[in-house]
Amino acid sequence: MIAYTNNIGKDLIIMKPAVHRIGVFTSGGDAPGMNAAIRAVVRAALYYGIDCIGIRRGYHGLLNGDFTRLNFESVSDISRRGGTMLYSARSMEFIEESGRKKALATCKLLGLDALVGIGGDGTFKGLLSLANSGISVIGIPGTIDNDIACSSYTIGYDTACNTALESIDRLRDTMKSHERCSVVEVMGHRAGHLAVSVAIACGATVVLVPEKEVDFDNDVIEPIRQARLGGRTHFMVIVAEGVPGGAYRVAEQIKNATALDTRVTVLGHVQRGGSPSARDRMVATYMGYEAVKLLAEGKTCRVVAMDGEEIVDYDITEALAMTKGLDARGQAVTQAMTGVACSDSN
Repeated sequence: MIAYTNNIGKDLIIMKPAVHRIGVFTSGGDAPGMNAAIRAVVRAALYYGIDCIGIRRGYHGLLNGDFTRLNFESVSDISRRGGTMLYSARSMEFIEESGRKKALATCKLLGLDALVGIGGDGTFKGLLSLANSGISVIGIPGTIDNDIACSSYTIGYDTACNTALESIDRLRDTMKSHERCSVVEVMGHRAGHLAVSVAIACGATVVLVPEKEVDFDNDVIEPIRQARLGGRTHFMVIVAEGVPGGAYRVAEQIKNATALDTRVTVLGHVQRGGSPSARDRMVATYMGYEAVKLLAEGKTCRVVAMDGEEIVDYDITEALAMTKGLDARGQAVTQAMTGVACSDSN
């Protein structure tokens, strides 16, 4: 056992940590809650007596020595902010062996014996390549798409759902006034998790996801027709961005088949912004703390994840090999609410 004094003056009697200096970075698309995860990593590191360095602009910054020292005060009041204080960027150079050697050289220069990467599968693959070179690494899933196979929940998902829902509620007010068909495209990359959740929450007429091949007459036109026969004059169609042709093609097909006044709204990157929800702040904090705890215990090459409401961790190789379909309960509820199945095509 070893005694440390933290920066608020209290003596901590804890195990001597297995690492001495951690680098933390965000990579890929930003997500609300990433700042809360950064804060948790920094403060958990200080709690365990570990120095913490922030790497700006993801792997690009790791290659080029773009860093800042982080302390207790430097991460104060960032949990409520969207985006990431460390910025994010993609690095094609890191994919090459020469790029990874530069990254390792930066780690050596800065005295980093561990890295915490917040992002998606691409971030985890990069961490795995560095782990094979002797650096201790932990991944934290941060993406609004909720498409990380090893985790039932990813940082940013709840906020993105609420942002989309707020926009759709506002849109519905004006569209109902003009008796139009609204086709709204939400983000999600190649997954329909966000679209299904938003569709359930907003009471959509139809939801289309990339996991299911569409029978347009049965899956789109017939529900709209039945809604019209039931007296409805406004129709809400939610389309995940990974659906072939996107919202504009869907809207054109609806207009041609029904002669409805059909309008498209692409919510786009607004879903990545805004102050994170309480859930995203809390999950990010728990995950950030767990990441540092694992490193302090001498564990490496792990991804922190959620299994239901439990915080768990997996070997990165195992995590990357997992697959994730749409939530079975979400599929059942969507079908009951809209009359349209959205089950996986495979």
